[in-house]
Amino acid sequence: MKLNPLTIRKIKRFRSIKRGYYSFIIFLVMIAISLSAELLVNSRALIVYYEGKYYFPTYGDMIPGTVFGLDYEYETNYRELAERFRSSDDGNWVLMPIVPYNAYENDLKQNAFPPFPPSVRDKHYLGTDTVGRDVLARLVYGFRIAIFFSLLLLAVTYSIGVSIGSLMGFWGGKFDLFFQRIIEIWSNVPFLYVIIIISSIMVPNFYTLIIIMSLFGWIGITWTMRTATYKERAREYVLAARTLGAGNIRIIFKHIIPNTIAIIVTFAPFSVSGGIIALTSLDYLGFGLPPPTPSWGELLQQGWNNLDAYWIAGSVVVAMVVTLITVTFIGEAVREAFDPKLHTTYE
Repeated sequence: MKLNPLTIRKIKRFRSIKRGYYSFIIFLVMIAISLSAELLVNSRALIVYYEGKYYFPTYGDMIPGTVFGLDYEYETNYRELAERFRSSDDGNWVLMPIVPYNAYENDLKQNAFPPFPPSVRDKHYLGTDTVGRDVLARLVYGFRIAIFFSLLLLAVTYSIGVSIGSLMGFWGGKFDLFFQRIIEIWSNVPFLYVIIIISSIMVPNFYTLIIIMSLFGWIGITWTMRTATYKERAREYVLAARTLGAGNIRIIFKHIIPNTIAIIVTFAPFSVSGGIIALTSLDYLGFGLPPPTPSWGELLQQGWNNLDAYWIAGSVVVAMVVTLITVTFIGEAVREAFDPKLHTTYE
């Protein structure tokens, strides 16, 4: 696909803003790590070599312990299997991930109660939480849930808001007035109370929260697109399209929205950070995803209730600061790159 010269110039402008460009690279690396988390943070082995045969348990089906000569039929404990193979020295071996724990298992010790502090020997590099689960594993898998939650929320809210806002700005009149009243009424509905009521009736899941937050999250971009469409509908290319017989829907979605894409792209990174904060806040208050789902908000709550276990809250705070700063720098660079005035204070 060949990009037009204006788009190429904007991409070059974005790359010239180093803070935003490097933040974008870091953000892509973070997403890539979260997508491949099973290869780095997992209680299943990457490779098992046993009696001349290779096994790849990470993305495969459950392998019972009897397959490797153990006396149980439930899933193999690969950490114990690795120790057994090392002690027997019979040529069999196990390759484990860097962090050999998943986000749900409890690693408990005799005569000690969690949370346990960071330990390189136990490979709990950021310690454990109050029930013995690895904090680093919870952070990595929690990031994957949070980022894809915010991206899906962004797609849904922008699809609704951009469509309604463009129609309001283009058609105006009674249609515009009707949706203005709807937005004014809907924006006064207490969002948190709605979440509390729904949480008391049913346990919200990933998609339930997406639907609920989408019902309230489309309003901001709607006003922005309404204003932009009012300005664009009076331009010559819209009049030319109408003269050539293009219908209203075609003019809106084929001409106006593509010419206001700079506005959509500019606000998108800040909406992503807003989605991460919203999910973390709901999880912290207990109205978000149900336990034992890996969650930054749930870890923050544990850290607040156990201030002596500094590694719990400290790890989440550092992860959130890095993520939100990265997304904010990306947003600044995108906004500057798509600014027609091409003036910057961020270099």
